[in-house]
Amino acid sequence: MFSSRLPSCLSNAPLASRVDALEASGTPISDLTVSNPTATGIGYPESVRRALASVAGCTYRPDPRGSLGAREAVAAYYRVAHGLDVCPDALVLTASTSEAYGFLFKLLAEPGDDILVPVPGYPLFPHLARLEGLATTPYPAWFDGRWHVDIEALRSRITRRTRAIIVVNPNNPTGAYLDIGTWETLISLCDSHGLALVSDEVFTDYPRGGVVPPDVVRTVACRDDVLCFSLGGLSKTLALPGLKLSWILVNGPGDLKRRALERLEFIADAYLSVNTPVQGALPALMACRGEIQQAVRRRIASNLEHLETLLGPASPVSLVPVEAGWYQVLRVPLVATEESMAIELLEEQRVYVHPGFFFDFPQEG
Repeated sequence: MFSSRLPSCLSNAPLASRVDALEASGTPISDLTVSNPTATGIGYPESVRRALASVAGCTYRPDPRGSLGAREAVAAYYRVAHGLDVCPDALVLTASTSEAYGFLFKLLAEPGDDILVPVPGYPLFPHLARLEGLATTPYPAWFDGRWHVDIEALRSRITRRTRAIIVVNPNNPTGAYLDIGTWETLISLCDSHGLALVSDEVFTDYPRGGVVPPDVVRTVACRDDVLCFSLGGLSKTLALPGLKLSWILVNGPGDLKRRALERLEFIADAYLSVNTPVQGALPALMACRGEIQQAVRRRIASNLEHLETLLGPASPVSLVPVEAGWYQVLRVPLVATEESMAIELLEEQRVYVHPGFFFDFPQEG
């Protein structure tokens, strides 16, 4: 009766079941997996409330790509944050980055086609692709004090059914930026195989310590020799995931870019999912960006300082270098499996962490 695109088993994994049981019993947990900034006590400026309260009327004039005023606000963000002159007509607004992936999978692929996705990486990719009738093939990264895409492994995974390469830049959860050399190689591979490049750039505004490494790429939107899609959204740019607004910035050769945008507009018109009030408030909300991001960066720095103090130089647990984002990966001794260690931490210390296999790290620990 039900679609095979859904998982055959929807029951919780052992770790999640234990979390649910503790929460149901009222047992307090120190949840270190929280990725919702509004749940962490970060103060938001009053101007956010004023921006939302100032949206006048309930008149509904839907634009499949998103209202022009909202797209102009996103284009202004790219001008200020990235020094790029972005045309508002190259943007399509969505209700979330997950929806943006759904739109792009509809645009680029037929059922049964394949998308290359990074590992370690975001664990939702296989589910999002499968819901569109697509397959995902992981391509790995290797670590030598810094994370690098394994280009040869990626190259070997390209088949006649491959339609796009996804990069997460900076990566979730490793925090690694895409270096310029890898970026050039990816552009070349996409060009020679007729592939699109999808770049999830939601964490690009949070370089660790406020410093972007000199040899990295912050956005693929500055290239137009292959079809590129840059994804961003308010969940990270303004640390306001509840407002449900993201975007796709399209770039590429002229006619190919035009045809991609026409088709994305058709897809978006079938959903019209972005609510009108947030679009109307977006110019004023974007004016709060500096203050909000500064608060998030202060919290990241404070958390990291506290973590370094807790571990100390003699600790068997060490911090894996992170270039950006708001996650921290820890290397732990291989005295047990990651899952058993996470369960032990939860049951004995009431501390909830994610084991590395959730993100397809190449090995335990």
